[in-house]
Amino acid sequence: MKYLSTIILLLTAVLTGSLWSQGSPELRGPLPEWKDQYTMDQVETAVFAGGCFWGVEGVYEQLKGVLDVHSGYAGGSEKTAHYNMVSSGATGHAESVQIIYDPSIISYKTLLEVFFTVAHDPTQLNYQGPDRGTQYRSAIFYVNEQQRQEAERYIKADKRDIVTLVSPLKKFYMAEKYHQDFMRLNPDYPYIRYWDLPKIVELKAQYPELLAQP
Repeated sequence: MKYLSTIILLLTAVLTGSLWSQGSPELRGPLPEWKDQYTMDQVETAVFAGGCFWGVEGVYEQLKGVLDVHSGYAGGSEKTAHYNMVSSGATGHAESVQIIYDPSIISYKTLLEVFFTVAHDPTQLNYQGPDRGTQYRSAIFYVNEQQRQEAERYIKADKRDIVTLVSPLKKFYMAEKYHQDFMRLNPDYPYIRYWDLPKIVELKAQYPELLAQP
């Protein structure tokens, strides 16, 4: 669905020129290699799904305390964790991001807040923007009981009709290499310009104190 959306957006841009009329917001550069400074018991992991993983990954890459972000798949089996299969919507997977972070700098609660307010719209059932199907569902895959409780507490306190599913993480499967860091590497890609860079603008407006240096 992303590729069809990109074609439509590109045609629109050619006809109107409006897609390219505004400059891109400044993005954080490549994340530094964190494994030289941390041991695994000093970091924590969160896994969220909120539509196309390009934009969700790009949002979290901007935050202080986030050490690494990977695009991938959760909710299905290893055998079907391949983009061409996942995009069919029949594998049980959701396009997801794995966030590795320093809990002494940024909390899981803060990651949740960004997830529910900027990274995606948690009131949309099985779609985000132009992308349709269960592979684009809103979901939190918790890795421990504390995360489950925090996620459910946040959803309960939210006054909107949240459709986000909260499920245990069985396994996170890395997406293909060309999906990794897609926003940072392709800021002028039509889909990114139209659907994802506005999330960065909103992130900077709502949470300037959370941003890492570009």
